Amino acid sequence: MCEGEKKKDSSSGALYCVNLALRIVVLGLAVAAAALMATASQCTIFLYYGGPLHTITYKDFGPFVYLVVASSIGAFMEAIAIFLTICKKKDGTPAKVLLPLLDAAVPVVLYSATAAAFAAGDMSYCAVGKRVGVCTTAAAGNFCNQVHIAMYVSLAAGVALLVAEIVKHWPDSGKKKEGGGGGCGSDSDSDKSTPCHHGCHSKH
Repeated sequence: MCEGEKKKDSSSGALYCVNLALRIVVLGLAVAAAALMATASQCTIFLYYGGPLHTITYKDFGPFVYLVVASSIGAFMEAIAIFLTICKKKDGTPAKVLLPLLDAAVPVVLYSATAAAFAAGDMSYCAVGKRVGVCTTAAAGNFCNQVHIAMYVSLAAGVALLVAEIVKHWPDSGKKKEGGGGGCGSDSDSDKSTPCHHGCHSKH
């Protein structure tokens, strides 16, 4: 009986650690996406049919600006969620209130930013009565490459967030929460949540 309880607790602790690691990955990817997009080097488009020179930056496209802002906000909220996940106590009311709100808000901002960026991925603008594709010109190569990398990094953050939510709501993970939560091999957490810590005898 006690051996089975130990295995359950070990499984729950592993799921907790996987969820925490995925949250950290989401944080890192969101920051990377925002940084890549914000630092995409500007390029100057020259139109061979007589159009004016046009300097392009990510700020010329609303969805890309939104990705920078939303990814930054999402990363900040995810950092708070990680802190609450690590530091919460058994009866930690702030964590119980804030974590569900953060877990609902972060996907909204990250998924919407990624979708908006991909929707504007063709990066075109009007000039001399024609629609000009930014990435069809050789001069825009570095700019377009970095923008596309930022978009895919943002997508990866969304995928990691989805996996983190699946792990969080896995049945064994829920049992860990009911036992008081904790994390990744901490002795204090083991004392709280492992009934077999002293050979099936009650603590003195």
